[in-house]
Amino acid sequence: MMPSGPPPRVCWTSVVFLLLACCLLSTGAQGQMYQLRVEPKDPVVPFGKPLVVNCSLDCPSPGLIFLETALSKETHSSGLGWAAFRLTNVTGDMELLCSGLCNELQVVGSSNITVYGFPERVELAPLPLWQPVGEQLNLSCLVFGGAPRDHLTVVLLRWEEELGRQPVGKEEPAKVTFMVQPRREDHGTNFSCRSELDLRSQGLELFQNTSGPRKLRTFAMPKTPPRLVFPPFWEMETSWPVNCSLSGLFPASEAHIHLALGNQMLNATVVSQADTLTASATAKIEQEGTQEIVCNVILGVENRETREKLVAYSFQGPNLNLSEPNAAEGTPVTVTCAAGPRVQVMLDGVPAAGPGQPAQLQLKATETDDKRTFFCNATLEVDGVTLHRNRSVQLRVLYGPTIDRAKCPQRLMWKEKTMHILQCQARGNPNPQLQCLREGSKFKVPVGIPFLVLLNYSGTYSCQAASSRGMDKMLVMMDVQGRNPATVNIALGVLAILGLVTLAAASVYVFRVQRQHDIYHLRPRSTRWPLTSTQPVTVAEELS
Repeated sequence: MMPSGPPPRVCWTSVVFLLLACCLLSTGAQGQMYQLRVEPKDPVVPFGKPLVVNCSLDCPSPGLIFLETALSKETHSSGLGWAAFRLTNVTGDMELLCSGLCNELQVVGSSNITVYGFPERVELAPLPLWQPVGEQLNLSCLVFGGAPRDHLTVVLLRWEEELGRQPVGKEEPAKVTFMVQPRREDHGTNFSCRSELDLRSQGLELFQNTSGPRKLRTFAMPKTPPRLVFPPFWEMETSWPVNCSLSGLFPASEAHIHLALGNQMLNATVVSQADTLTASATAKIEQEGTQEIVCNVILGVENRETREKLVAYSFQGPNLNLSEPNAAEGTPVTVTCAAGPRVQVMLDGVPAAGPGQPAQLQLKATETDDKRTFFCNATLEVDGVTLHRNRSVQLRVLYGPTIDRAKCPQRLMWKEKTMHILQCQARGNPNPQLQCLREGSKFKVPVGIPFLVLLNYSGTYSCQAASSRGMDKMLVMMDVQGRNPATVNIALGVLAILGLVTLAAASVYVFRVQRQHDIYHLRPRSTRWPLTSTQPVTVAEELS
């Protein structure tokens, strides 16, 4: 396993340095004339890889050269004034120390090893199932392994957009936290973490590793409760509508809405439109009394609920009955209005003795009672509110036919070739058939519609109204007067004479006006009179 950071440097090297320092102080300035080089100088090594270290002494008479390290090592090769050592498994940052003798003087050289390793993995910590829009959200990136940490950075991504970056700490695993404020448009967005190991300053590359994405689900829910619409009073055994809605939801399509009546869940039809969710259902109550209806809307990790009370009641009736719906004239008829318990009834304005008691009305059917309507009003008090219900029924009385004498005159005088209507009418139940026949010839004259009166229509007519209940008759005298030809001729002659006289008078008037105009223009100007003058014109003047 790769460590999360560089291991602590080996402490014994400090002891060696102290001993060497003491020796060097004793040798004085002579030991400072020679150098021991360690190559490579400050190398960057992949974790767990081998490394060959070369120690060389710049000295006329070099002695043995040693490499001091806690790592497993072996002599790779050597020669006069130099020695190479192979480190088989470099697993941590440390300082290498080479030492040698030159003219019996101790010479020391050092090099620092930096181990790098890619993170084993980088993860985005699990996101909340739902995140409210606009509320602060902390996103954490976890980095397992990776070195050196001073060159390791974590980047938070929204899709491919960089939202922020932070250095990785020394803890294992390292946890880097970013703060974001999700928006509505972030619903369904993928977030991820990317680690970046930047070794370009050591002559290497920028190494990147990206975590798997996690999808964020955002939501917005209003503070107001759902709006519940239903009748406050429900009659038992009757289906009633229930509607519940809530606006301002995001995303409304992922919200859930439930309707319940008491302990019974209602089978509702749910519609999502824009930011509104609506549920509609019908319900039936079988138990009288107060019930509770509940509407609950759930979105994300929040819910809004509305609870309302309703009153279920039983309103039986009213039932309005006639003992004889079709009664013969003179038959006794009983009208009864009844309803259930606690219901007060009133028949044609007359109340019953008390709640739950029927109201009755008795009568003997007459012609005037035909098509008479009876009204029954029922009232029930429910939770301080008075409910009303009405019924009506119509009585039909069977009676014989009667011709209306007021509308059917017994004598008629009409002119020949004129349009008239015989206005005779008859009443009865069932409706009678009315016809008027001339006595002797059985000629039928139209009744109730316009017809052309002819001279031969004169005579006595028998008008009969008949039904299954009997018959009624009356006689009608029709006197049709013919037109007088002599009177017509005299009138035409008078009109002709008047026309001729009018035409002659008009001709004389036109002639006189024209003649006056001509005489006026023949006179000298000094002797002319005004055309508007009323001075008469003599016969001599006219002839001249």
